[in-house]
Amino acid sequence: MDKKLYIQSYCKIKNNEVILDGKIIFKEDSRLLKDFLKSAFKNSEISYSKFFKMDNLCKLAFLATEYILKDFEHKNTNIAVVFSNNASSLDTDRSYQDSINDIDNYYPSPAVFVYTLPNISIGEISIRHQLKSENAFFVFDNYNADFHHCYENSLIQTEKSDGVLGGWVNVDSENYEAFVYLVSEYGIMEHTEKNLIILYKN
Repeated sequence: MDKKLYIQSYCKIKNNEVILDGKIIFKEDSRLLKDFLKSAFKNSEISYSKFFKMDNLCKLAFLATEYILKDFEHKNTNIAVVFSNNASSLDTDRSYQDSINDIDNYYPSPAVFVYTLPNISIGEISIRHQLKSENAFFVFDNYNADFHHCYENSLIQTEKSDGVLGGWVNVDSENYEAFVYLVSEYGIMEHTEKNLIILYKN
């Protein structure tokens, strides 16, 4: 018999706001994404020096996850991570290309090159929380609630994971958006395609 699954918690980061389970918990009128992410990180009161070495996509995914797991006593490492976006790692790809194009200061930085794959954000989260289950990063034109719902359900129903961190994390220059949630057997709302769409759009 299939388990009944729920959205245990969710976090949205967009328009200089951090929303956790429907409530605005941080807001700042920062002009630049990097400044807003830095302020949101300080507001989270998390101590993690590696944060400042990440690219913007990783920082966004990392922050959304931290706000969800901050007060969640999880010692279970069997949590999968399934993210998607429509820009892949384009934001960092541009920076890397700029370093190649700069004839006067030519030297493609390995520190930037590391982040020219979107799934590095999953790696950073997995290292931080010692997650050892399935993980994947997909690229779609838009947030695909049907795909996420089916894939996330499948991971838990087939016992490949006990829970799933899922969602949409996208950065393209100063345009950014994160919608990340934790799926488990307990929660505030049933994990359905309809509910995922409602939470994403509201």
